[in-house]
Amino acid sequence: MWEIVRTALPQLIAAGLKYTIPIALVSFAIGLAIALITALIRISTRGGFFKVIKVIFRFYVWLFRSTPLLVQLFIVYFGLPYLKISGIAPEGIKLDPLTAGIITFSLNTGAYCSETIRAAILSIPNGQWEAAYSLGMTKTKALRRIILPQALRVSLPPLANSFISLVKDTSLAASITIVEMFEVSQQIAAENYQPLIMYCLVALLYAVACTILSWLQGYLEKITSRYVMTSH
Repeated sequence: MWEIVRTALPQLIAAGLKYTIPIALVSFAIGLAIALITALIRISTRGGFFKVIKVIFRFYVWLFRSTPLLVQLFIVYFGLPYLKISGIAPEGIKLDPLTAGIITFSLNTGAYCSETIRAAILSIPNGQWEAAYSLGMTKTKALRRIILPQALRVSLPPLANSFISLVKDTSLAASITIVEMFEVSQQIAAENYQPLIMYCLVALLYAVACTILSWLQGYLEKITSRYVMTSH
């Protein structure tokens, strides 16, 4: 058993560093940008055509929160090549596995995190807005300098949890042939006929990664809460 572990472990770690971690980081960064834009649009009080845009973004959030991530991956990678649009994509929309994975993970993360950010912004008392306006700030400046920094502290724990979940969800990328950690463990298990050892080993690696991320989450929470603790 130890020989199997000694041989497989470097390959799994290499796959994690090459695909699992980069996919999670890039997808989360893009997802956060999508989430912030979505949250700001959904809390906006503008009328007119902007209401149509709000409906579109509300539908996007509903769609990605109401369907399984694995199904979303299959639609983007296996389904879009059959979506033939005359003049734009007559041969269908064909994406390589890595691009399809990042797009899907980003959109899924954006949908979930947008609700977290929206709730965090709405949790800030109206008095904070009024105080900013009394200082002559515009709505945009008040949002950027007063509201968002406070909302960040409120939303940090759930956003960190979303990132930890995303790291684990990257294992689904194996279903669209991305050679990340879980896919490598499957390939090795097919060679040595030791699926129990291989799947336990890759599970241990995910557990170690998520434990480290949980520790970093706690550290960041202490840093962002330092001023609040001092003020009390």
